Amino acid sequence: MADDNKLRFTEREALFYHETIRPGKIEIIASKPMATQRDLSLAYSPGVAAPVEAIAADPAKAAIYTARSNLVAVISNGTAILGLGNLGALASKPVMEGKAVLFKRFADVDSIDIELDTEDCDALINAVALMEPTFGGINLEDIKAPECFIIEQALRERMKIPVMHDDQHGTAIIAAAGLINACHLTGRKIEDVKVVVNGAGASAIACTSLIKSLGVRHENVTMCDSKGVIYIGRENIDQFKSAHAIATDARTLEDAIAGADVFLGLSVKGALTQAMVKKMASKPIIFAMANPDPEITPPDAKAVRPDAIVATGRSDYPNQVNNVLGFPFIFRGALDVQATAINEEMKIAAAEAIAALARERVPEEVAAAYGKNQQFGTEYIIPAPFDPRLIERISCAVARAAMDSGVAQKPIEDFNAYGLKLKARLNPTTTVLNQVFEDLKKNPKRVIFAEAEDEVVLRAAIQFRDFGYGTPVLVGRTEATRAMLAELGVEDPDSYEIQNSKDSIHVPAMVDYLYKRLQRRGFMERDVRRMVNQDRNVFSSLLLALGQGDAMISGLTRTFAQTMKEVGLVLDPKPGQVPFGIHLMIGKDYTVFLADTTINERPSAEDLAHIATETAAVARRLGHEPRVAFLSFSTFGNPSGRWLESIRDAVAILDERKANFEYEGEMAPDAALNPKVMANYPFSRLSQPANILIMPGLQSANISAKLLRELGGNATIGPMLIGMEKPVQIAPMTSIAPDVLQLAVLAAAGVVG
Repeated sequence: MADDNKLRFTEREALFYHETIRPGKIEIIASKPMATQRDLSLAYSPGVAAPVEAIAADPAKAAIYTARSNLVAVISNGTAILGLGNLGALASKPVMEGKAVLFKRFADVDSIDIELDTEDCDALINAVALMEPTFGGINLEDIKAPECFIIEQALRERMKIPVMHDDQHGTAIIAAAGLINACHLTGRKIEDVKVVVNGAGASAIACTSLIKSLGVRHENVTMCDSKGVIYIGRENIDQFKSAHAIATDARTLEDAIAGADVFLGLSVKGALTQAMVKKMASKPIIFAMANPDPEITPPDAKAVRPDAIVATGRSDYPNQVNNVLGFPFIFRGALDVQATAINEEMKIAAAEAIAALARERVPEEVAAAYGKNQQFGTEYIIPAPFDPRLIERISCAVARAAMDSGVAQKPIEDFNAYGLKLKARLNPTTTVLNQVFEDLKKNPKRVIFAEAEDEVVLRAAIQFRDFGYGTPVLVGRTEATRAMLAELGVEDPDSYEIQNSKDSIHVPAMVDYLYKRLQRRGFMERDVRRMVNQDRNVFSSLLLALGQGDAMISGLTRTFAQTMKEVGLVLDPKPGQVPFGIHLMIGKDYTVFLADTTINERPSAEDLAHIATETAAVARRLGHEPRVAFLSFSTFGNPSGRWLESIRDAVAILDERKANFEYEGEMAPDAALNPKVMANYPFSRLSQPANILIMPGLQSANISAKLLRELGGNATIGPMLIGMEKPVQIAPMTSIAPDVLQLAVLAAAGVVG
């Protein structure tokens, strides 16, 4: 994956990220029940005997009875780790774990990292080849050239499963997609373009080979390495470079670049100068993909050639060449047809699918991360990595190409059904949350952290600033907070803004504001002054009310109810609204919204209707089409009992308002969530299981949310406070730093509140 140079995380935060919760980034969980002795007997002995015998009789049955058909090995010997060089197999493990996480996150491919402690090609080839019965695919990573070419080729010849060295082909596929679109925008035919490639390592050679497969003529490509142009007759070049040698009088990059249509850079920072760019053809296409710093930055290139189309490996510039656009979905498609290889046809299909997707209308959620009006053009020739359509488009294209080229062992019969299955693999919430975080970096905010002397809160505040989301306003004793910042490894604690009632210039205005607000509620001025000086939630809420921040986060040192009471002394609900809380339960491929889980003990019918409507709006902002179930112990009157009228009346209110989302109730949870139970009620207005559960009262709601959080094993966000006049979030007292950070970002970005 391309380096994101703009986000310069501190070493402290990177190490803490990898250490916290549990060491590393991956774990293995069982996909079948393991609760009883019967479960264990089925899982191991004697239950495994039946699938063992079936696979022995027919090896293809391994795809049915084991995880092999969705399992990829990420393999490295650590000889070319990112931009760090040869640091050894063990040192490569954090990178390989990260690659495994990306496989799962973007394409639901299970992956295990394997680090092999050898630089001997034959030893590595033999070790990997012997693992073929275990895996459905092999992703080679961070292996230096030229050994990577030898290793990949040997494994492709020996193994009957997909093998791909992503450092070569991942970059090549994304760059090829960008080149297709750049030629489209500039009116060029790909077979006519003159290309200069600077760099002759694994990625550069793979890029060159793939664009030639797309139609670029061999004689139109000039490749340069650190010693200059690779030309026919040049001595001391290996077979991989010599395959791209041409007859030319050019001997330097500066010679070769004159009149070139395209520059493909996979070399070093600053290799392409502005003087060289001036020599290029009209509307030059520049792919400056050196990692972490490009051969030339887009501003520098456009300063001398405003007509240039520029792509880099950086996310802080348009047109990022990012490998994560390719490898998860390429393997997804290859695995689903049980391909015996990833061949040239499949790589071309992936590049063309990526290029075609960028030319389509950009969905609102993707456009939001790039800029609201961004569409296909010179600064959008490559899709965003979080475009939710990638998994369907690329995987389908790769699977179809595998079938057409004869390497698919399990052809897909219905691509429409396959596309739906692919989309169902991913939870849109995770995609939209990525977009929220990216959007906030483009419009950073000031967030007030009310309990900055708490280490968890302070870690979250540090991350908020380090990750580029905005400015944390720390509320705490000045010297104590600075000392804690230093203890946590912050090099410049004095650069953090700390607000302390002891010396804050805002205290007089705070006292005046709050006294006018509370003087008819039994509070004397001395009471107000004491609260301002001694209560951090009151002080922080006043900072927010007076415009000293855009949002506020609290909750770790006091209960939700106590914190809400203190905030309520300063801030009101939005006019005409009832504040309430939402918990998000996020699974691999689903999200369920629970409300109200925090505030309203016995909501009225009007309250329930309002909570349903506002929760549906939050669900839509997070990428879901709302389906609301008003929960009860009773399903459509069976059994009868008390406390049902408010639920029925809430449904009637939504009927009267002609609510623009699905809703139904009263109903028990199984009737709302289980399709088999739902089938007993054909009159139900829910087309699919509910994704919003409106609880009848605070007792059931709060108990359910906390019970699911403790026992469910899935990610939980919340409670998220909805309906206050200013963005305030109250984190649970059990929160860890990532939880606090997530709520702070959601509040600052305006997604909830």
